[in-house]
Amino acid sequence: MDRIAAALGDAARWRIVALLAERPRSVGELAELTGLRQPQTTKHLQNLARAGLVTVFPLGQRRVYALEAGPLAAFADRLRELAAETEAHEGERDVVARYQAAIEAETAVADRDRWADGRVFAFERLLPAAPDVVWRHWAEPGLLASWWAPPSLTITDCVLEPRPGGRAVLAYRDADGEHRAEGRVRVADEPGRLVFDLAVRGRASFTGHYDLGLTENPAGTRLRLGLRITATTVEAVPAIAGIEAGWDQVLDQLTEVLATERTD
Repeated sequence: MDRIAAALGDAARWRIVALLAERPRSVGELAELTGLRQPQTTKHLQNLARAGLVTVFPLGQRRVYALEAGPLAAFADRLRELAAETEAHEGERDVVARYQAAIEAETAVADRDRWADGRVFAFERLLPAAPDVVWRHWAEPGLLASWWAPPSLTITDCVLEPRPGGRAVLAYRDADGEHRAEGRVRVADEPGRLVFDLAVRGRASFTGHYDLGLTENPAGTRLRLGLRITATTVEAVPAIAGIEAGWDQVLDQLTEVLATERTD
């Protein structure tokens, strides 16, 4: 596929392929129709032949080239697969677009430190598991790591010790480097309520104050998560802009993890 893609990535070769799709043609005829010199045309045809797209037929002093439909059909199938996969993940593209819009909106108002202090967010999910099971997915590091980061991030450390004064840690890395937030658990009432803080350090810093509530529901567990932010710096614009989309993603992942475990 790589050779086919490379061969078709040239405008002159694409024109030659289009002409050969009509019928086999000689080098001279192709040179005349494309406006290329004959040596150039021959070089393009050799490239197409190496990719398996054309076959040459020596006919006395003439060399006639014919297009092979099989490789083109296989390439077209692969393109259709990629298009279908892209459509299936259209939601992730929408997340990026919303994130871009949020950064632009926040940048317009972030004119000083503490510009977003006191802002609140609220999230809710109906999860397909009992409260004690959901609680374990917050309190046990291995289970917490299975969902507590968007797909583009890799968790390197995560802890929510379910006791007052317990450590709260979320560390991850992405293409831009390492990121770490630390804080303390304030309230731990298993399996109903978990309150904790997480402070992101550095120039792009802010502190999140989280209040997690879990209530039993006939379908499983009703999760409600409140978040209030303080100590925001101007440089924290991308992080603040990504809170809503980021938590929507990770809570969707938690839902999927719980649903998968339920069916296993």
